[in-house]
Amino acid sequence: MTGTAPDPGNVAAPSQVDGGDSHTTPGMVCAHHHLYSALARGMPAPPRTPTGFLEILELIWWRLDRALDLDIIEWSAKLGALEALESGTTAIIDHHESPNAIEGSLDVIARACAEVGVRVDCAYGVTDRHGSAGARAGLVENDRFLRAGGRGHVGVHAAFTCSDDTLEAAAGLAADHSTGVHIHVSEGTADLEAGYRLEQLARDDWLVVHAVHLDRDLPGTIVHNPRSNMNNRVGYARPAGRRNLVALGTDGIGAAMLDEFRVAYVRHREDDVTATPETAWSWLEAGWRLFPEALDDTVVWSYDRMDPWSLAFTTGVRALEVTVDGETVLRDGRPTRVDATEIRAKAAEAAARLFTKLEQMP
Repeated sequence: MTGTAPDPGNVAAPSQVDGGDSHTTPGMVCAHHHLYSALARGMPAPPRTPTGFLEILELIWWRLDRALDLDIIEWSAKLGALEALESGTTAIIDHHESPNAIEGSLDVIARACAEVGVRVDCAYGVTDRHGSAGARAGLVENDRFLRAGGRGHVGVHAAFTCSDDTLEAAAGLAADHSTGVHIHVSEGTADLEAGYRLEQLARDDWLVVHAVHLDRDLPGTIVHNPRSNMNNRVGYARPAGRRNLVALGTDGIGAAMLDEFRVAYVRHREDDVTATPETAWSWLEAGWRLFPEALDDTVVWSYDRMDPWSLAFTTGVRALEVTVDGETVLRDGRPTRVDATEIRAKAAEAAARLFTKLEQMP
């Protein structure tokens, strides 16, 4: 489960999974996740109620990432990987940030996912929010992980939290490793200049996440995260109007890709009443171009009509059995490699410690 991420332009698009009476699909792919957010549920309220997206970042997520340590990261990743597996997702493209625990953090995530039996592509989100030294440390972590054979991208938080020098360094590092950059782009109005600043840097192997307010075409795969965009009230990205390959992510709201597909469809339909579930399903299928190994995985579902028109209106579909790389890692809805009860108990302990750190944070 290591190695350089493939160029999506060089991977043949899979044909649509068989519908009709088929209970089986390949493994699902979450094209943008934040496994470190798995323990955020139930976290203490922010110091005040955020009134916009930038305040959501400042008062919630940027406080959370500062409180992370390697032990919390481990149990957050294990819980997130377990929930992914239980949802039929066998491959995760993760974007991580932990400014007070940078070194070794990508190894911790990769090992946690491997223990559960889920494939993962890792990236550390470089940013200048913590000064140039913090940005350099993030670049070093990406370089170290990729140089050691880890499967991943070079992560960047977003253009609006990075200097031009940092953006150029990240793009150069990705090119050196023959991989792309995994970056949030124009998610909110604070990042309106991202298109201009990235136009000369972006390449076809980049993951351009969100693109809600992107004012121009950029090369790369756009990763659409409809639930997160709605939750943060940043607007609708209208991915159907883009010329890019479009894939689906969750932005850290679990890894249940059938749920994300349904939301992607109804959000598209709200914007265009002629939209059909087939478009959102094509975004789901695009994950296999980013993580083609998942095509060799098998998920047996509790429902016998695994086609877009049926699934768009059918909730509660569960993964019963999952095979990854020839090994059955979920049987009768339960993981075979790990004890789900133990992971949830240990994750709860880590969450309690995380919450205490947040409560003590100024």
